[in-house]
Amino acid sequence: MSAPNHIIRCITRLPFTSRYGSSILRIATFPWYKRKSFGIQRFAHNPAEGADFTSIVDNSPDLVKSGRRHGPGIIILALIPITAFALGTWQVFRLGWKTELIAKFEDRLIKPPLPLPPHVDPEAIKEFDYRKVYTTGRLCHEQEMLIGPRIHDGNDGFLVVTPLKRGDGGSTVLLNRGWIPRSKKAQADREDGLPQGLVTVEGLLREPWQKNVFTPDNRPEMGQFYFPDVKQMAELTGSAAVWIEETMSPDLLKAYDREAKGIPIGRPAEVNLRNNHTQYIFTWYALSAATTIMLWMVVRKPPSEVARRIRQNKSW
Repeated sequence: MSAPNHIIRCITRLPFTSRYGSSILRIATFPWYKRKSFGIQRFAHNPAEGADFTSIVDNSPDLVKSGRRHGPGIIILALIPITAFALGTWQVFRLGWKTELIAKFEDRLIKPPLPLPPHVDPEAIKEFDYRKVYTTGRLCHEQEMLIGPRIHDGNDGFLVVTPLKRGDGGSTVLLNRGWIPRSKKAQADREDGLPQGLVTVEGLLREPWQKNVFTPDNRPEMGQFYFPDVKQMAELTGSAAVWIEETMSPDLLKAYDREAKGIPIGRPAEVNLRNNHTQYIFTWYALSAATTIMLWMVVRKPPSEVARRIRQNKSW
């Protein structure tokens, strides 16, 4: 067996299963010079020889797109420009309404002041809002109310509201005398600002305001007022629900002198309604245009990557 060129036949029983399920003998021939590396060789199972095997060539997979091109977010993106356009259009109508309202009030300001009737119907004040009036009476300083805090030229202070008791059977009205600094809150520190006897005041007849949700409620039992609640103040002082704002000509030196003495600084006779609707129109329409362009880009541009998956027909 050691002779050269002698062929050794090694018969080995291999764990190989044929297509017919029976074990067979396999003969391997090796030259004598390869006997050192000879060993039992086992063959791996080949799935291709199974009876249930199907080639990928005979049964090709289906390529299916997974996911939708646009999700629910496209609906939200489409609602944004529509809503912004509607709000911009609404601000156009608001601009027209506010412009006409300011023009009506300014027309009333140029008219000469009217004497305030002895009795004023609170329901009719709306038709005379921003109308100049004058009246004579005595200031009831013992019933004075301070509304604040209020800012004037960067300084903290209060609005002085004093009932004005009129003679000859006239009703008592509420007079907003103007602003004083916080340092002059106590009446003892502003004796010059407490006129005695009969006084004649000129001011604007104003309609009561509506309190917003951010303003705290007044606490009259503690003498704290944050908002001019005309009806509440009138009931507290026994006055009519009539609100007059005392006016004065804008004069910087006079205002400084009044502030130092604690004399209330009255408001100028002008309309102080804010009219920012033009800015709102530009903002909403610009937002509508920008989001419309974004929507167009999203709809027009296809997805950058189309996810795909292979759906197998059979298990391989």
